[in-house]
Amino acid sequence: MWEELVSAALVGTDRRPHHGDLLAAAAVELVRRRAGQVPYGERPPAPAPAREEEQEAVSPAAAARLGWILDGRHPRLLPEWLALAAATGRRVPPRLLPELLDKGARDRSIRPFLGVLAGRRGRWLAGLNPAWSYLLAEPTGLQAGTAESWELGGHGDRLAYLERLRASDPGAARRLLEQAWEKETPDDRAQFLALLGEGLSMADEPFLESVLDDRRREVRQQAADLLTRLPGSRLAGRMAERAAGCLAVRDDRIVVEPPAACDRGMERDGIRARPPRGTGERAWWLQQVVARAPLRMWDTALLRAKIPEWGREVRSGWVRAAVLQRDPVWARALFAWDPLADLLAVLPPDDQDEVAADFVHRHGVDGQMIMVLGGASTPWGRGLAHAVLTKIGKVAATQPWNLDELARMAGERIDPADRFMADGLSEVSNLLAFRAEMTKELR
Repeated sequence: MWEELVSAALVGTDRRPHHGDLLAAAAVELVRRRAGQVPYGERPPAPAPAREEEQEAVSPAAAARLGWILDGRHPRLLPEWLALAAATGRRVPPRLLPELLDKGARDRSIRPFLGVLAGRRGRWLAGLNPAWSYLLAEPTGLQAGTAESWELGGHGDRLAYLERLRASDPGAARRLLEQAWEKETPDDRAQFLALLGEGLSMADEPFLESVLDDRRREVRQQAADLLTRLPGSRLAGRMAERAAGCLAVRDDRIVVEPPAACDRGMERDGIRARPPRGTGERAWWLQQVVARAPLRMWDTALLRAKIPEWGREVRSGWVRAAVLQRDPVWARALFAWDPLADLLAVLPPDDQDEVAADFVHRHGVDGQMIMVLGGASTPWGRGLAHAVLTKIGKVAATQPWNLDELARMAGERIDPADRFMADGLSEVSNLLAFRAEMTKELR
């Protein structure tokens, strides 16, 4: 009935006649569909009840504050609350689970915390609603430290076990992954492989080189990214040779000749042949070659050299190389040329604090400042916190349009223990006080 009414409404009653009032019939049918109907035959058996919880719940005060956050009071603090709560190994009250699971369906970044906080009731619910089934792949945090979790656990617990083993014994973790490699699904391979970034060394190079022949592109790309971080790897040597054929230093200039083609060897080493829309093929290949070549083959002084042609592509490649290879020297030099959040994130915390504070002192309150500060580790160091609070105080009278966002960032990223620094800035101070109480409740 509903399909007939929709069809008549779309093509018109002249072409598809309907006897009676079409809109009235549609209204009745809509109510009927919403009300549902008793199914014919036997009802399916009711699901078994959830098992008793193993974890203690967070305190009533902490649960109440989570409710406030979910109701819209400082909603951007939700990830911080979840991270602090998950670190305690406790769970959230059942009444808050549906809304949290809905949020997790939209935001992947909070799923690992929900794996711990949802408890047995949350996993029971996840088994009943396909939209929440992602939770079943997240580690519970209860048995992730045992070898049995690798053999018998779900995906999340196996991932957590491999991560812990990699931190304590990198070689054992790699050998364990090698032994199970052929049996793993492509999605699991990509996630397990990413864990080798912790403790990465040349001992991992033979295995990663072999993974470049994997059937799944995401897996090959992950292996290429890791090998790029090893300047002594065979991949780094091949990329250095390609880059040397593209860039030549002559006096104070850099002469550039981009690759003429992207062969199968380049694709195996992580070069993507198809450029994004709006980028030429040769420009795209050049950027990637420069990004994967070892930065030690160049000197940061070349940033001051003239590049008559293809200069933007070369410098963009160096930026990507600094991020991929996590090179703080190049990241700092490039940040002075092009302040980017990704470059700031490469620097050690103390250097981040210094570089970001200097940027805040010299730069106006605008969208670029907000984006750059997004790359600084949290909580902010006192140098950066002081620079941002001073800037807020200086420009408060002129009310630039980004000021409210900068104040919120300060309240969210300064250590609550340093909230005395925000005296006189009520919005920042109130948010820091809220976070201080939140932290206290979860301890």
